[in-house]
Amino acid sequence: MATGIKDKVVILGMGCSKFGERWNCGTEHLVSEAFQEALQDAGIEKRQIEAAWFGSALDKANVGNSAIPLSTALRLEGIPVTRVENMCATGTEALRGAVYAVAAGAVDIALAIGAEKLKDTGYGGLPVQTKGTLNDLVMPYSSAPAGFAQLAAGYRARYGVSRDELKRAIGRVSWKSHQNGAKNPKAHLQKEVDIDTILNAPLIADPLGLFDCCGVSDGSACAIVTTPDIARGLGKRDLVTIKALQLSLSSGRDTGTAGWDGSYVRNTRIAAKKAYEEAGIKNPRKELSMMEVHDCFSITELVTMEDLGVSEDGGAVRDVMDGFFDADGGVPCQIDGGLKCFGHPIGASGLRMAYENYLQLLGRADRRQLKNPTCGLSHNLGGVPYSGVAAISILGLLAH
Repeated sequence: MATGIKDKVVILGMGCSKFGERWNCGTEHLVSEAFQEALQDAGIEKRQIEAAWFGSALDKANVGNSAIPLSTALRLEGIPVTRVENMCATGTEALRGAVYAVAAGAVDIALAIGAEKLKDTGYGGLPVQTKGTLNDLVMPYSSAPAGFAQLAAGYRARYGVSRDELKRAIGRVSWKSHQNGAKNPKAHLQKEVDIDTILNAPLIADPLGLFDCCGVSDGSACAIVTTPDIARGLGKRDLVTIKALQLSLSSGRDTGTAGWDGSYVRNTRIAAKKAYEEAGIKNPRKELSMMEVHDCFSITELVTMEDLGVSEDGGAVRDVMDGFFDADGGVPCQIDGGLKCFGHPIGASGLRMAYENYLQLLGRADRRQLKNPTCGLSHNLGGVPYSGVAAISILGLLAH
């Protein structure tokens, strides 16, 4: 019978590049930047890494379709390196591969790394118009902002929330993230933004304004993982362990039946239920110290609070306005600034979220450090609300 991976794997070291418009370097420089930090943090030599997983989604010009660019950039001599892609959960998918390999006993030390040079692709967040093409006849033209604006419409309809009430709540979500991101030297955007500027910004897809949408960025993050015994043998004392790591992918049910009202993301709820069971969490609102969630849009973060069971259904607007997710609130969310301030280089985001939880658990988060955190959750959401992938990882401190 499967027993899960709780406390079977610990993080030996992590690294994260500076995120932003990194025009002056290539993908290989980003992965090296993150890897060198992780290697120094782990206190090992590169030759001790026995396998690696590389997450990259859209960076075809720099990376192509194989893992070879990573093995050559980092000179990973003679070990298996696997490239993975799972939409916006790509970074977490890389972590899952490395963690499962260690948990299975296939290797002692594994590397997970994700990177993306989105600025090089020319992608600006809104797709190029394709009217009149065969592809458009098969897949009607849409955009990410439009898809997630529909989530806002579904949420309003279900709970009777006015447009202005929801607009104020999602504006406060963005305000909170900018307050946090201003304290993070690795964030793409490091400037506080006042709430009036956010609420009065140009609309992208009603009710989402400019500041309700995350930007396009370049970046990389990575983790080196091993077993608790090996980590202790290397002299590590305070160990951050993997409590749970779960993914849920759409079966198409939400678009093929009338059972979904558009107010929530079913995949997130499924992944959360499994992750809490694996981690032994009964009450996430009380047991989680912090969260990093997939705030590609501010409405996504708000709805995710309910999908994760931290806010009750229909209660996230009140919790947001009450400051429950602020840095000094009950469960701080996006304490590093989130996608809102880092942008979303797809292959890197999941590992970047884990990096923040890792730093917080070890007391290394500098000006944004929380008081005595014990458990951190990160969440990715790929695709659109009704069809895609959700990924959740939960990190905690391993008992001595």
